[in-house]
Amino acid sequence: MRRSLLVLGITLAAALPARADLTHRISSSIQLDVKGASTRAVRVGNNYSISGSGVATSVTAGSSTTADAIGGLGAVTAGVNAVTIPDAKQASGGSSFSFANSYTQGDTVPTAAPTVGAVPAFGDITSESAGSAGTLAGTINTSGAITLSPGTGTGISAIGQVITELTRR
Repeated sequence: MRRSLLVLGITLAAALPARADLTHRISSSIQLDVKGASTRAVRVGNNYSISGSGVATSVTAGSSTTADAIGGLGAVTAGVNAVTIPDAKQASGGSSFSFANSYTQGDTVPTAAPTVGAVPAFGDITSESAGSAGTLAGTINTSGAITLSPGTGTGISAIGQVITELTRR
């Protein structure tokens, strides 16, 4: 009897499908980019700064002098301010003093619209040449090995990835 139950159990077990509840996924991709030429031009603005202590300042315009004046930015012409820089002298001989004065002249605003390929004469310019695909290539073989060959120049990128996922439910 025991033997017949054992045979019956083995027979039923063999008839049932195997259930591993496993899922296997493989995903692979390659991204190859060649950027075009680009130029970034940013106009630099006008800036005036003054600070100090223990000094006497004055501004002379024509034949008149104004005491205790600190100068500054004036009227704007084509995007550039006129500037008045003061005269400074130590207020009391032998006493401590400090004085700092700075001026950055802004870029002139162009009167005509820029043309394609032209770069305005601004103070902050970044330019990048176009990439050349040349030998830019990428492959992924069936074992998941990635081979990337770079192009030449700037503005080139090659990215490859293989994702293997094994999940049990």
